[in-house]
Amino acid sequence: MKRRTFLLAGLGTGGALFLGWALLPPRQRLVGSTLPESGGTDTGGKAVALNGWLIIAPDDTITVVVPKAEMGQGTHTALAMLMAEELDCDWARVRVEHSPIDKIYGNVSALVEGLPFAPEADDTLVRGIRWMMAKTARELGVMMTGGSSSVRDCWMPMREAGASARASLIAAAAASWGVAASTCRAEQGAVISADGRRLRFGELAAQAVQHRPSTITLKAAANFTVVGKPMPRLDSAAKSNGTATYGIDVSMPNMLYAAVVMSPFGASTAPSATAAQMARSRTMPGVRAVVSLPGSRYGDPPALAVVAESWWQAHKAAQALATATAAGTTAGSSAVSTVTVLQDIRSTLRNDDGMPLRVYGGAKKVLAAASRTVDATYEAPYLAHATMEPMNATVRVSNDGAELWTGTQVPGYARAAVAHVLGLDDERVTVHQHILGGGFGRRLDVDYIAQAAAIAKTAPGVPVQLIWSREDDIRHDFYRPATMSRLRAALDAEGRVTAFLTHSAGQAPFKAYSKRVGFLLTQSGPDRTSSEGTWDQPYAFPALHASHSETESAIPVGSWRSVGHSHQAFFVECFIDELASAAKQDPAAYRAAMLQSHPRALRVLQLATEKSGWGTPLTPAPDGRPRARGIALHAAFGSIVAEVAEVSVAADGRIRVHRVVAAVDCGLAVNPNIITQQIESGIIDGLSAALNGELVIEGGAPRQSNFQDYRLLRINECPVIETHIVPSLDVPSGVGEPGLPPIAPAVANALFMLTGTRLRSLPLRMPSEASS
Repeated sequence: MKRRTFLLAGLGTGGALFLGWALLPPRQRLVGSTLPESGGTDTGGKAVALNGWLIIAPDDTITVVVPKAEMGQGTHTALAMLMAEELDCDWARVRVEHSPIDKIYGNVSALVEGLPFAPEADDTLVRGIRWMMAKTARELGVMMTGGSSSVRDCWMPMREAGASARASLIAAAAASWGVAASTCRAEQGAVISADGRRLRFGELAAQAVQHRPSTITLKAAANFTVVGKPMPRLDSAAKSNGTATYGIDVSMPNMLYAAVVMSPFGASTAPSATAAQMARSRTMPGVRAVVSLPGSRYGDPPALAVVAESWWQAHKAAQALATATAAGTTAGSSAVSTVTVLQDIRSTLRNDDGMPLRVYGGAKKVLAAASRTVDATYEAPYLAHATMEPMNATVRVSNDGAELWTGTQVPGYARAAVAHVLGLDDERVTVHQHILGGGFGRRLDVDYIAQAAAIAKTAPGVPVQLIWSREDDIRHDFYRPATMSRLRAALDAEGRVTAFLTHSAGQAPFKAYSKRVGFLLTQSGPDRTSSEGTWDQPYAFPALHASHSETESAIPVGSWRSVGHSHQAFFVECFIDELASAAKQDPAAYRAAMLQSHPRALRVLQLATEKSGWGTPLTPAPDGRPRARGIALHAAFGSIVAEVAEVSVAADGRIRVHRVVAAVDCGLAVNPNIITQQIESGIIDGLSAALNGELVIEGGAPRQSNFQDYRLLRINECPVIETHIVPSLDVPSGVGEPGLPPIAPAVANALFMLTGTRLRSLPLRMPSEASS
């Protein structure tokens, strides 16, 4: 398949749709249907919404309306900074609240960036398709927090909303003073005239709605006073003193609680319980009802639900029911296991060339004719999200409709799921969005919300809160798919790559997700998430053949932090290290030679090597064991990250990562503190997976169930992490996920430098000296 053919492969079925949308007039994202165009009020006719993104109260409080979920990544603070920058308000007066569901808040950036274009693609056709996709995304209005897209997506709307409001406030003040608006300025939450008169924003807001600007002017980056500064996070105090309200904290009078017993993967019926068992459960303390749930299209499996006066009572009754029904032996599910999945993937790699994703230079022919080749197969396991706050949702059904309280990355789909289960129109469901105790892609799914609605349907008028136990959460996740990749390269006499071939196989996470939520367009064609990080990597190979084979399994899969990048970076960056070793060259220099046409990536690589002391001697680890460095570089979500890891191996084979130096180019750094936190978070999350992460499935259920056997990195295992940001004035790109992919290959490459052992499977495990 030619490259151009691939670029269009995923869009062909939607061609007519794109053309139709392209004819629609452009629309601003400032005014929606749920907030009035101007002059809308929030509290008793006092606070004024100047557009759909900000509300000004008489006391000068600025409420920034944010459509993105806050799940620890600091996006509420970053987005509020964009608004405050252009509004010229007092940062101490800034507050944040979740937006309602409206098309103006739809995520445009994630859909545009999801197009299967190589990073350097920027010709007329590509720009045209991106433009049409942006218009389509605006019309669809899909509210979604994911793909490290929040700041990028709101970069213009937030700034435009702030600048528009500032212009209205200045015009209102100028009119009241009888002077030209051009003689006035905004500063620290007030408009000031040339002669020093001053009116606060809170005094002007009501009049400002009469002065809608026909044009607005955004600040030049050189004039930024908020953006680019390490501003304190708006949510730190509430999260530190316990007043922050997560979905699991929702509490209401007369609320009932629910716990569930779910069937294993592949089962089509709820755990079988006899009438006597059901009756016995209903007699347990606090239990109000035991109901059977059929499951739904959103991925929640068939289940039994116990409704009780407290969650602990519901949980204990559910546990007793689970024991009595022996749910793990449900017929039809026993064949589902990671063993059979991995056998299928290996067979697929042997017998299928895969869907070509990016092909040029005749890579296969070059390889066939080459006198020197390198060949390796890599493997990554299933992973669970393991968010700190387990899945939960509270639903109340009434004669007027329904209300939902939860933390979700997709409020529109959450509303649709409740409406679907209850047989209501979407507009009759009200969503109360809460902050999330971790998302990582797990809360892009709404299975637990659909389940909560089905349970609440049996108790009309009463709020019912469903909480999954940690065991429920880990055993009924939508996992990162197990994936394998075979990589081959041809080298010339100097060790330079003349052809690079990568063929991976595994389940397609986004296609599986699309089926659950009803994305018809993305259910056909290639699933870019399966293989991202291979065909769109920055190295200049003379010939490339990147392909992926999709496999099927009853094991549910979904988006795990950084999705395909999380494992493809391990495959590609370890293999690059193998090539450098085969060429007898320094791994960093070897990479740099292939990045000469990609100066942005080259700068990141050079910054990481410079700050890490690459090439200088390392002191031994505290236990006296030698240390070594490994390097990896990866581009994802518009950003480029390079990481250098320093590791040692104890006598018992335990891997210790002492220090990680990261360099990142994420465009303009809106808040350097948050960027640093996100890179650190990605490294720690990625290290958890690299050193411990593995989900083994037997008989239709995971063997692991809680943090004792699905280990996350402990505090005393965390390395020292240094983050260095490349100065840039480019549009901000993602930081929530790009820090994760390079850490596993950086550690694996360091282990090779240290021991000479090349580990090609995750999690990384060294043989102990005693057993080797």
